[in-house]
Amino acid sequence: MDDVVDDDADDEAEEPVSRGGTATRERTKTDSADSRKTRTEGRVGIFGRLARFFREVVAELRKVIWPTRKELLTYTAVVVVFVAVVLTIVAGLDYAFAKGVLWVFGGSS
Repeated sequence: MDDVVDDDADDEAEEPVSRGGTATRERTKTDSADSRKTRTEGRVGIFGRLARFFREVVAELRKVIWPTRKELLTYTAVVVVFVAVVLTIVAGLDYAFAKGVLWVFGGSS
């Protein structure tokens, strides 16, 4: 009976094993104080905010992976064909329902 090893004592010393999820850290009081300080520091006027907005828009657009000309033409062709197919289906259903309504209610033919 003395040969039994307590595995729980060894687990406390080791780092916990990650199981996938997102690791989060607790906020300290200094983190929240710093975020409040940056919010109230240096009030910027409307033109400063607009300039910052446009700078950020340009920065985000630089991150975009733009398609090549060939990819763009392929995507455009796929969209046009898909819209044409859906348009044909809707037009056919519209015609069929219109004929059905006229037949049920005895419209002039």
